[in-house]
Amino acid sequence: MRNLNKTVLALLAASVMTTGAFAGTGDGADDRIQSAKGSVEALTVTLENLGAEVDSSVNLNGAYTADQKVSLYNAKHAELQNQFDTLHAQSAE
Repeated sequence: MRNLNKTVLALLAASVMTTGAFAGTGDGADDRIQSAKGSVEALTVTLENLGAEVDSSVNLNGAYTADQKVSLYNAKHAELQNQFDTLHAQSAE
């Protein structure tokens, strides 16, 4: 009886882990967009905390694929990173 209980518990644990693994997978497109967007938002907050005026808007009109959206967010991040680098260089002088 003990072996049966152990087997049932092992199968139940394996089932739960497998279900969780499948729930966590996907094409990752939404994750990549959210990551790029979050990166822009975080840098925006940092710049605002340093007293900079920031335009964090990203125009997604015409961006139909995840790659296009991520590319637009990455371009905005690069723009904000340049603003941060300039502000940081000025404060170091």
